[in-house]
Amino acid sequence: MKITDINVSNLPSTSETLQDRVYLITGAAGAVGSAVAVAVGISGATVILVDRNSRGIDATYDQITEAGGAEPIKLELDLASTGLPQYEEMANLIKTEFGRLDGIIHCAVEPGTLTPLSQYPMDLLNKALLVNLSAPYMLTLCCLDLLRESDNACVIFSSAEVARQGKAYWGAYSISGFALEGLAQIWADELETNTNIRINTLDTGPVRSLLRARIFPGEDPASVPTADSVVPGYIYLLASDVNGAIARVTGNE
Repeated sequence: MKITDINVSNLPSTSETLQDRVYLITGAAGAVGSAVAVAVGISGATVILVDRNSRGIDATYDQITEAGGAEPIKLELDLASTGLPQYEEMANLIKTEFGRLDGIIHCAVEPGTLTPLSQYPMDLLNKALLVNLSAPYMLTLCCLDLLRESDNACVIFSSAEVARQGKAYWGAYSISGFALEGLAQIWADELETNTNIRINTLDTGPVRSLLRARIFPGEDPASVPTADSVVPGYIYLLASDVNGAIARVTGNE
């Protein structure tokens, strides 16, 4: 399994290729999701903001519109309690409004807790598997026909180092990450021949966020890269022709 490093400090500017595109972003109220949504939105694309945090979505929406970006679509949705009927309804709304989808960036995450597997709460394990694995699968599945209407569609699953190398105490987050990496590789292989849909995963590395602070309460936030620093990695994958990559952000320290 080869990991592709994306050195974000040396990337050429490709954001202009996102003009007039339509992208759906989950976790759009979180640190990474919001940063990606703002960057994509002010590059000329229309973004569909998905998150359970309505105030957070509003904040992301305001950043995009105040910077002169196209008016985003806001969809308040809790991935921990959403099933196929709701995702199908979402896909139908996008079809009616736009007729296609140029990409999905999965940034929503449930990190769970740093706990030995022998003591891991089953309800939290199930929630993490639903948010980190089942929800991205169902959402992407329901949007496949919309993605097929694009001339260069890209789906990016956000990943992490513990999704490829199991580490003690990472429990549900690591388990769901391993499965998500496998899901992305299978889909990339299946869709490569007869579609314009590309499937990639991106390991951002440590990113400053409220979720990380929850896991590492004693960590100095200033010692961790900001979400803005990893955005060029997402933009690169959206604009390129890369498919099936297990990518990792570097150069953002």
